[in-house]
Amino acid sequence: MDREYNNRGLFYVILKPMERLEGYIDHFLYYNDSNGYGVFELDTEDDDIICVGTFPGLTQGETIEVSGEWTEHPTYGPQLKVREWKAIEPSAVIDIERYLASGAIKGVGPSIAKRIIKRFGKDALDVIEKEPERLTEIKGISERIAQSIAVQVVERRGLRDAVMLLAKYGISNNMALKLYEIYGVAVENVLAENPYRLADEVDGIGFKKADEIASKIGIAVDSKYRINSGVQYVLSSASAEGHTFLPKEELLNRAYELLGIPVSQITEVLPDMMIDKRIVVKKRISDNGDETEEVYLSLMYYEELNCARMLHELSKVDYKSADNLMGLLDGIETELDIELDELQRQAVYKALDNGVFILTGGPGTGKTTAINAMIKLFAASDMSIMLAAPTGRAAKRMTETTGYESKTIHRLLELSGPVVEGEGAGDRRARFDRNEDNPLDTDVVIIDEASMVDIHLLYALLKAIMPGTRLILVGDDNQLPSVGPGQILHDLISSDRFASVELKKIFRQAALSDIVVNAHKINNGEEIALDNKSKDFFFLERDNADVIYKHMIQLITQKLPSYVEADPMQIQVLTPTRIGALGVETLNRILQKYINPESKDKPEYTYGETIYRLGDKVMQIKNNYNLNWEIMSSYGIPADSGTGVFNGDIGVIIDINKGLQTLTVEYDDRRRVIYPLSGLDELELAYAVTIHKSQGSEYPAVIIPLLGGPRMLLNRNLLYTGVTRAKKCVTILGSRNTVNTMIHNINEKNRYTGLAARVGEIL
Repeated sequence: MDREYNNRGLFYVILKPMERLEGYIDHFLYYNDSNGYGVFELDTEDDDIICVGTFPGLTQGETIEVSGEWTEHPTYGPQLKVREWKAIEPSAVIDIERYLASGAIKGVGPSIAKRIIKRFGKDALDVIEKEPERLTEIKGISERIAQSIAVQVVERRGLRDAVMLLAKYGISNNMALKLYEIYGVAVENVLAENPYRLADEVDGIGFKKADEIASKIGIAVDSKYRINSGVQYVLSSASAEGHTFLPKEELLNRAYELLGIPVSQITEVLPDMMIDKRIVVKKRISDNGDETEEVYLSLMYYEELNCARMLHELSKVDYKSADNLMGLLDGIETELDIELDELQRQAVYKALDNGVFILTGGPGTGKTTAINAMIKLFAASDMSIMLAAPTGRAAKRMTETTGYESKTIHRLLELSGPVVEGEGAGDRRARFDRNEDNPLDTDVVIIDEASMVDIHLLYALLKAIMPGTRLILVGDDNQLPSVGPGQILHDLISSDRFASVELKKIFRQAALSDIVVNAHKINNGEEIALDNKSKDFFFLERDNADVIYKHMIQLITQKLPSYVEADPMQIQVLTPTRIGALGVETLNRILQKYINPESKDKPEYTYGETIYRLGDKVMQIKNNYNLNWEIMSSYGIPADSGTGVFNGDIGVIIDINKGLQTLTVEYDDRRRVIYPLSGLDELELAYAVTIHKSQGSEYPAVIIPLLGGPRMLLNRNLLYTGVTRAKKCVTILGSRNTVNTMIHNINEKNRYTGLAARVGEIL
């Protein structure tokens, strides 16, 4: 006896082999519009049976043929689990009347259905589709209603036909529904003419899926459509690695590996792609006179160019107030009980005197103190100030350290949803209500954790800042660059065109922390003491992954919570890799078992290979501008709402409702988001996260397992970023040799970015 789970987390016991039946759908007991999953009662000649499966486009009253296995549901009894089905045109008059009277067609109820059948008999459906105007012969049907009935009947048939057609090309029912929504009955023509349009125009279908469909249809491997789409795919994939362009030679090599056709044929399409404004090719001459060509997706190039232009517009405003305002600084130092060093005073002066100012420095160097002094001076001059950071955690920390409200950059710019701009539907940009037509109404904008800002977010931010507004970017250039394309802070500093100060002195209080001291040693390439004489920096040498698991669980559940005065859920495991014995995927399965174990009181849901359980810590792994969120008041009513959940946001599962097929996550900033159980692809467990994904976050304690891995990942930059995420305690578990290797390994994956070059061209 076999047991099989369905997509609602319930199992069926298979009782009998495949059976084929015909009947009409009496009514649906359950139907999910987003994926077509449904449960309905089928009336057959012999009996009424319950059918379960995926039925996109089917409605009550339709006649269908189904085949599947009989199963025993643990609660609802015998059901037919449908493997295959096809709609049958109702031919008997009674079947046609049932279909029309079922409520599937708006504007037609039992009474109207009887009249249609009485007037047209078995020809009723032909009349509706081919001569809908004849329906007006029936009392109660106007010309408008007749056209509406005809459109609905044709659309329903078209959807079913499209789903069946697309299934032949390996397209899921969910995706088929989306394609039909976009193209309607023209979807077949789109596939026949140029299936690569799907990669450009449909979110969720990339080049590889479009290429698979094209292969089944018989599109030639050297089709111009295929080469164009392949080049765009290579450049889009490169942007996911952080690049804003690729050198032409590297682009051609990657495209050759992808497409498997001669490089000469790929080269031939580039001029046409330039004419069509799909790509931009820039020539760059190096210091030694060598010429290279850089290939951009057009949107990426113009974002860099426009960022450079807008930064120039902000920076060329001439401020003359700095000397006058600096006279207030002594009083502010007294008020804040601080004493600024020379570099901090320079930073304050330059922030007052320039339209664009960049403040950098490692942990403990007094960036926050300098920012607070700036804020006080601006406020004393009746200037309005807006503070923001790339993530909710970073914004919250900025609020706590300054006493002024800070928001995420997305909230500051008033996110209003996604917009697709010609680079492929998977390459979405955010749409903001704050822009060049509705700029931020403020005198000063201060952005913290600026190393996390990618080129897309910088472009959106600059569009909302008008000349005359000061922009202050604060960050640590030695941390990992943004997850998205670009290396903004690095490029702006290296352009040497904007006022900047790097704070270097470690202040006395910070110098008492070995986290701060060791972070600076790591950054300077100096080996650190791993002798456990510290109060906040520990090292446990272990050479076995199973032993590391054991100590990690003990630290999280027993040792560290009382030591750092934090809940186990606040203690974060940071790891360099996603895969392997100490990668995110393995660690999360193990940590979930001990931090949030299975319990009859905790509902759970299995999606793919992941179990999501009430109380689990989870992370959003992709920007989603469509997701709605609410912040609930203490009275249980929405106090705020909006859209948008972002890559790296961490929260806790507070509800799993199998009846409603939903899962609810509350994120760190109290935003509650409801996900359908059928669409959890953008969530993953977050007991362990990659160091890259931890940027902008601060945790009471971090545990970093280090045994080995790819040399490209085991570098100084990564270790420095991981260590600086901890507020009270760092514990490294693993190999002393790996730690020292990382400190001495300055090799990182170079990013191809052109913002510094664009700034140089503009200025």
